[in-house]
Amino acid sequence: MGIPSNHSKGHRRVTVTEAQSPVTVRCSFCSKLNRIDLARAMDRPKCGECGKPILLDRPLKVSDDDFAQTVEGSDAPVLVDFYADWCGPCRMVAPFVDGIAHDNVGKLLVAKVDTDQSPNVAMRFGIRSIPTLVLFKGGKEVERSVGFEPERLKALIAKVVA
Repeated sequence: MGIPSNHSKGHRRVTVTEAQSPVTVRCSFCSKLNRIDLARAMDRPKCGECGKPILLDRPLKVSDDDFAQTVEGSDAPVLVDFYADWCGPCRMVAPFVDGIAHDNVGKLLVAKVDTDQSPNVAMRFGIRSIPTLVLFKGGKEVERSVGFEPERLKALIAKVVA
């Protein structure tokens, strides 16, 4: 897709490339949804509304309101951490999940869903125990890890982002 060129008049052809891994994420500053290319996450994309950076090197909070757009609507793989603030094991898993987000910037979107604040999504996916980490690919659940299984989760992620 591009703007037609007219080489006889000295115009050059301008092309627009399609996003490789489009994702829709909510700006943590102004809450505006933004569609960005995950593959360009290292370029530090900015919110189209407030201009602040969309930080993809850490887990993004997702709720009942934007789960379908962010997780199920993503072409890129998404790891979702279902957790609650009061949960001790969830607090133990959090640094591990943060590391996954940091180590896989541009290849994997990492999201967190507070099951107390977003009960509809938790119920829809049958989350009965937390922490539960669910890996989505093409908007569909492909794997689930309940509790803290770091080695198993690393192996699954390696297969998905390879």
